[in-house]
Amino acid sequence: MAEQQAARERTHQVHVGSVAVGGGAPVSVQSMCTTPTSDPAATLKQINELKDAGCEIIRVAIPNKAALDGFQAICEGSPLPVIADIHFDYQLALEAAKRGAAAFRLNPGNIGSWEKVDACIDAAGEAGIPIRIGVNAGSLDKRYDERQDITLTDKLVASSLSFVDHFSQRGFDDIVLSAKVHDVPETLETYRRLSKELPQVPLHIGVTEAGTLLQGTVKNSVAVGILLEGGIGDTIRLSLTADPVEEVKVAWELLSALRMRRLHPELVSCPTCGRCQVNLIEIANEVERRLQSIKVPITVAVMGCVVNGPGEAKDADIGIASGKGGGILFAQGKPICKVAESDMVEALFDEINKRFPEAE
Repeated sequence: MAEQQAARERTHQVHVGSVAVGGGAPVSVQSMCTTPTSDPAATLKQINELKDAGCEIIRVAIPNKAALDGFQAICEGSPLPVIADIHFDYQLALEAAKRGAAAFRLNPGNIGSWEKVDACIDAAGEAGIPIRIGVNAGSLDKRYDERQDITLTDKLVASSLSFVDHFSQRGFDDIVLSAKVHDVPETLETYRRLSKELPQVPLHIGVTEAGTLLQGTVKNSVAVGILLEGGIGDTIRLSLTADPVEEVKVAWELLSALRMRRLHPELVSCPTCGRCQVNLIEIANEVERRLQSIKVPITVAVMGCVVNGPGEAKDADIGIASGKGGGILFAQGKPICKVAESDMVEALFDEINKRFPEAE
């Protein structure tokens, strides 16, 4: 495990605005705006919502020249560093560099020619910003794209190696690499191979086109969780067909579960059973909702009966264990007082605010 963890620490560090990526920096959380870039007011509103949820880097699409003015306004007003997402038209990247982009995300396979890619590299170099090389099934190196004798993972890895080599030959090493597919086993194999073949390159990991909230959460949590636990991955985006705020929430829950980073409190709650004599699901949901506004990394327990009460949750900073018509408030396994069922949530948060005043 120590060897695997060192993989993240060995990558070359780049900076997307003020956010360090690679070189042992904390794994950063990204998302992408779903609002029209031509509507900077709506986009900035979404960026602020994402920031409040814990997003640290935001990506914005520039689909055409008409979006450039909006992109500039977004960069000027954004509390987060803004990555310009560029496809097909390399001139959009050149202009984005002048308009405040903190980084580019390019697919060299769909930019058109190496001359156009080189122009983007030169623009990034002049602006002093990094480039994420984004590889997927739709943006492979043409030398590998149509080959039938190799797998998609082989194509992704070979394309990534060729792109990184080209950037390196141009003297540009401030890169982050992603190679995304929607399949979990292929995601794991691809990134494991890239981590070995390109140990110096920071990796942006995630499962692309993962699906809606439930399926996408499961697929991303499996793939990204396994990679992160194995020391692979410097920055993450958990793509979901949902409000991008949900991507950020899931990302932080994943990092928290791996004990890598904590933003909000961790909720420990039992699954309920026939011994439970209160509406535990409703209580736990309400506690979870209210904990979202607290940015203190404490552990809060909501337990359904004495079996799963202070004993099993004795390591929690604060909690409630239910009984008939009420429960016991406890901290680090020690009872504090009895409370009625109708008062349990308020009593719990009163105690949280008393013990952790920074939570208010």
